[in-house]
Amino acid sequence: MSPLFGVHTLLGLLVASLFRLNKLTILVGVYITNPWTIVPIYTFSTWVGAKCLGVNNILPDIDWRNITLSVIMKDFGFLIMPFLCGTFIMAALSSLVSYVVLYHLVRKRDV
Repeated sequence: MSPLFGVHTLLGLLVASLFRLNKLTILVGVYITNPWTIVPIYTFSTWVGAKCLGVNNILPDIDWRNITLSVIMKDFGFLIMPFLCGTFIMAALSSLVSYVVLYHLVRKRDV
């Protein structure tokens, strides 16, 4: 759920190498963001970021007849900070929850 979409694989492998983690496990976690889950994950994360930063209106009016990349950047540019903030918050929370759950599962298995 990193905001750095497109470099997930490289970042995951770098982190796995730095911390001597299982690369396959890291890649499974990295690819939880796939075409079916990316829209709800990033939409919710952007909403969380907008709430944290006090951005009230995250749905601008769009002129669909004159849509271009520059229009998209102009109309949605204000969502970059909520997106970055929200994805960071959601990534931190999901990693903490995952750590606690997996820690207890591993401890239970070792007993």
